[in-house]
Amino acid sequence: MIDFVVTLVATFLWLVSTSAWAKALTDIKIATGHNIIDELPPCKKKAVLCYFGSVTSMGSLNVSVIFGFLNMILWGGNAWFVYKETSLHSPSNTSAPHSQGGIPPPTGI
Repeated sequence: MIDFVVTLVATFLWLVSTSAWAKALTDIKIATGHNIIDELPPCKKKAVLCYFGSVTSMGSLNVSVIFGFLNMILWGGNAWFVYKETSLHSPSNTSAPHSQGGIPPPTGI
């Protein structure tokens, strides 16, 4: 049962941390986008023209977000198999097999 709880906590933490990473990445892209040129004090003057010299690719950061969510799905799948091993999934063995009115197993061969 402890394994199941630890797996659920790890799955939740993967979800939260990957979501936080994705949100931070989106905020960085917005903060460093093309609108930043218009906000710089020297570029606000009409006589000065400002242009991007280069744009840094953030594609590899997008890949890390994708792998973060895939890892969370992997932990979620693992939680299913750990759940199947707990007493929450297994039926209790307190009832006798003949009490349900089925055919008794054959005796002797």
